[in-house]
Amino acid sequence: MTHPILTAFLAFGMMTALWPLSVRLRDVSIIDILWAPAFAFLAWVYVLVPPPLEIRGWIALGLITAWGLRLGVHILARWRRLGHEDYRYAEIRRRNGPNFPLTSLFWIFWLQALLLYVISWPLQASLSGQNPLNGLDAVAVAMIAGGIWIEAVADAQLTRFRADPRNREKVLDAGLWAWSRHPNYFGDFLMWWGFFVMGIAAGGPWWTILGPIAMSALLIHYSGAGLMEDTIKDRRPGYADYVRRTSLFIPWPPRARSG
Repeated sequence: MTHPILTAFLAFGMMTALWPLSVRLRDVSIIDILWAPAFAFLAWVYVLVPPPLEIRGWIALGLITAWGLRLGVHILARWRRLGHEDYRYAEIRRRNGPNFPLTSLFWIFWLQALLLYVISWPLQASLSGQNPLNGLDAVAVAMIAGGIWIEAVADAQLTRFRADPRNREKVLDAGLWAWSRHPNYFGDFLMWWGFFVMGIAAGGPWWTILGPIAMSALLIHYSGAGLMEDTIKDRRPGYADYVRRTSLFIPWPPRARSG
């Protein structure tokens, strides 16, 4: 991790710069559009400052750039289709009243900046490490590429499902969604643990494990699967049976349908 102060400054700078636009639009959910590309932007900083990237660094840069661009474009398209603030942020806005525009800087934008910085630690270790390529790198690349693929396929399947008005109150239980109730989040989870493995292969410190642990907590308990599970049961009548048949997070063969 060669440039921790610089990357911290950039993480907070990007999120702070986005905040005035969210106030103007009255839409905090634009922060989700920046989230994935912000990691790629931090990675590209390593190209511009010494020391030069080794082969592993270029591999990590290519993988995080592909992920950041794909997910950023996907969320941008979803935001444009939605046409209003995501319900999660809208609820936070309602609870905080007129003080929300200011408090959102501290509790949403700066909090996400801190998470962006911490979660990127294994990525930074992968970019700056000097160890020769080894067997752990092959494991890491398989995990990262597999995670990116799973997330992209799951997002595409869900987008197609939601585009059909006949599915308005139905539950997607085909494709990857037959094996996991949140395969897109699992793909993200797998990718970040892959970057941790790559960081260790590069000679990075073990404490960078705090990055994937933080991301795992978000994906499973807080802003990801946990939040979705709390709200979707009331909106999808068939979700209770889907829960009975389908793994929450890690893909697993589904149980037989009831009845």
